[in-house]
Amino acid sequence: MISTARLETANASKYLQQLCKHFAHKVEVRFDEREGHCALPPGPALLRADADGLTVQVEAEDAKGLIHARFVIDSHLVTFAFREGFTGLDWSRP
Repeated sequence: MISTARLETANASKYLQQLCKHFAHKVEVRFDEREGHCALPPGPALLRADADGLTVQVEAEDAKGLIHARFVIDSHLVTFAFREGFTGLDWSRP
């Protein structure tokens, strides 16, 4: 199962790097200024930053894992993007 969301922000690269550095304390992570891959427990997360925003895609084997992965990303972004009044991503499934 796959779910995708986008945060429109000028700070996309900053948030991508913050998320990846934070997750690297517990899981395998590869990242640069524009793309990050995180081996979250429910499944892999792919983060892509561009000039206009941050796109996040998470994968999991079931709905419970997908909900968990989305929560992990949202809860950390709420902390990192608090100055923007961020409260959560609008996730979608293909």
